[in-house]
Amino acid sequence: METTRQQKVSKAILKELSFIFQKETRQFLGNILVTITSARVSPDLSVAKIYLSIFPAKDPDESLQVLNNNKKYFRTILAQSVKNQLRIIPELIFYLDDSAEYAEQIESLLKK
Repeated sequence: METTRQQKVSKAILKELSFIFQKETRQFLGNILVTITSARVSPDLSVAKIYLSIFPAKDPDESLQVLNNNKKYFRTILAQSVKNQLRIIPELIFYLDDSAEYAEQIESLLKK
């Protein structure tokens, strides 16, 4: 169960990173759409797990690897935008969110 503080920090990170990804991912991935589906922060607020949906990518794992290789860049920009809200900027770890694919798979199984 997340505390209220964790939820507030998660929402702030989610909001700011969505703006950052909207502007900055084009230089790393080209015309691939990256959507943040959720953000979870550790209890000590030092690590943020960011779940991403990447579309239309031939290999989403490769795109995820590019983003993970440049996570220091995204953390720096995040720090500049939330410096008045957060004292500690959490370390970012990006994960691929496969919930849409999972839901599609379950839906196809139900139709059979």
